[in-house]
Order: sequence, then structure tokens, then C-alpha cells
Amino acid sequence: QETLRELSRLFADEHVAAAQRTCPHPTGVADREPNAPDLRVLEITDRDNSEWDNYAREHSRARLYHDIRWRSTITQTFGHETHYLSARDEDGHVRGVLPLVRQRSRLFGNFLTSLPFLNYGGALADNRDIELQLMRAAAQLAAQQKVSHIEFRDTVPRDGWQCRDDKVSMQLALPGEASTLFAGFGSKLRAQIRRPERDGATTKFGGIELLDDFYTVFAHNMRDLGTPVYAKRWFAAICSNFTDQTTIAVARIGGRPVGAAFLMRHRDTMEVPWASTLRSVNSSGINMLLYWRCLERSIALGCRVFDFGRSSRGNGTYRFKAQWGAQAVPLYWHYWLRDDAALPKLNPDNPRYRLAIAAWQRLPIWVTKIIGPAIVRSIP
Repeated sequence: QETLRELSRLFADEHVAAAQRTCPHPTGVADREPNAPDLRVLEITDRDNSEWDNYAREHSRARLYHDIRWRSTITQTFGHETHYLSARDEDGHVRGVLPLVRQRSRLFGNFLTSLPFLNYGGALADNRDIELQLMRAAAQLAAQQKVSHIEFRDTVPRDGWQCRDDKVSMQLALPGEASTLFAGFGSKLRAQIRRPERDGATTKFGGIELLDDFYTVFAHNMRDLGTPVYAKRWFAAICSNFTDQTTIAVARIGGRPVGAAFLMRHRDTMEVPWASTLRSVNSSGINMLLYWRCLERSIALGCRVFDFGRSSRGNGTYRFKAQWGAQAVPLYWHYWLRDDAALPKLNPDNPRYRLAIAAWQRLPIWVTKIIGPAIVRSIP
């Protein structure tokens, strides 16, 4: 228990003022909009699942993560309390939705996120006024439950809310043919893609039957990065609950899995929220082949956008994604904060954590698979 507590400090929230925009409402609760409709905001029950899903399915800004199935997926895996709010008019019709997950732990505190573990979330409604009503209702819930803050993972800016905008989504517009995309790459990138295949590397796509290979690579890479790993049951639950939207890619050298990606499709967009390669083979360029095959398959499936996932502006993963031609799309993480607190932010790059990172990197893989899930379940 003491080892768990000591190593966990690496991932504790830091209260920093960087990358925030100061607004006139430090608690995040803006005044009521003058033209806001008079709606009821209710927490949905299981009976309301189909109404929620019908609304999210039709909304132009909806992401896969607004799908009601994430509620049970998160509950199954982590046991977290969820609060799914819907705004309804006088006839009972859904006019907006907001998913929230509450995380509580001694190490990391008590807070709400829309949504943790995933790249997107936030309120969806017929208009911005209703979205603000949902967010204010969430703030009232947070005050009642005495949580420290709410994090709304939005894709649109909102006035009157504290905001972090240092994160971006790296997205690439896809042509109709893979050959067109390949021809548009520079000669260096094309050579990097071809090299692993000349050395006998292969790539296979599938579903949950490839989960063991994916998790072997993923857990190893997370240990090497000094980062706690999710439990394998998290990915198994996603595969089971989102069979039609989920694809796993595994790259092999000599039959051994050395690279893997977890892909999720929504409408005409393919997203890769999790991908890893083993450091021992990175010099072979296996990560280049893996991503190319994912792009190629996305085009074959008719996708028009490839979402490489979120990055911090200018860091190593940002530059890796940019070399494929991906463009930065701003993300807006808005906050309700209790008692004028500073914005919470995980900051594993802080020099004070170097020793803890180094210690984690020396742990056996099997140990990180036991300790990691207990830590990461409380990190949004």
C-alpha cells in the first residue's frame, strides 16, 4: 500500500495557472442567458437510454463518447458513479444531454469529468443556451456533492468559464484513395513506411481476438513511459460494447507483436485513442508502418477524417502526427471550480517527478499491470 501511495504521487494533480483564460466568473457559473428556454434538467434512468441515444445520434457535434453505452462501460470497468443529465421541454422531449462521471480517491480527490479516459465529452443541445443550462445544473450537482471541480472536455469555446486550451486534436483529411494520400507524402516519410515491410514486418486487423497482443505491447510501452496502465478489462469492455465501432491493429516482426493500435470509428471519422510500439524495435520504423496501415484501412472503409488523438501543442507526439499532414484542431476544456481554486492539471514532465518516473520504469511489467489500474482509474 505504501509503495502504491509513493509511486502515485507522480500522477497527482498540480494546481497551475498556465494555459488558462481568466474570465469574470471564477467559479465557472455564468449568469442566466436572457433568451434561454425554460427547461427541466433531469438525471436519466435506464428507461431513458434510447431517448438519449436517439438525440446524440442526430446531433451534428456528437462524438462516439456521447453514446449511452459508455455509461455502462465505465461503470463495469471502474465502478465509478455516473450522472447523465438531460434537458427536456414541457412535452418531455430531449433538448440536450451532458454525461458526467464522478471520480473519488484519497490520492486524487473528488471531481466530475465529461468524460474521463476519453478525448471528448461536454454538453450537446439544440443551442448554446441549453448547453449552458446543462452545465449550470452540473455545477449545482457538484456543489451539492462537494466535489472540487468539473472538467468539461468541449470542442467549442464558451464565454464565462475557466478554460484550458493547451490541448489540440490532430486530424487528417483523407482522400478517396490510399494511393493519393501516399503520393502526397514526402520521400523520407514514404521510405520510412516501406522499410519495415522489407524487413518482414506484417500488420493484422481484427477485433477482441487481438486484444491480448494489443495489451502486451500497450502495457510494456506504458511501463517504459513511466505511466500507469489501464486494466485489460477496460479494452475488453469497449470491444464487447462497441463491436461495430472497434478495430485492433497489431504489427509483428518475426511473428512477435511489437506494435498495436486501438481504433474507433464514428460516422466518417476514424480515431486512434491508444497506440503503442516497443522501444526495442522503434529504430525499425514499425510505428510508421502501423500508422500507415491504419490510414490505409480507414480510407478503404470510407472514412474522410483520421483523428490521431489529442496532443499538447509542440510536444513530441504533436510533431509525429504533424508529419503525416494532420492539422491541429483546438480543444477547450472548461471548468467549474470550488472556492476560486486554480485549474487542476496533471504534469508528469515536472522535474520533481523524475525520480518517481525512473522508479516506475524499472518495475517488472507484471507489477505495473497490478498497480497501474488501481492508480489510473482515478486519473481523468
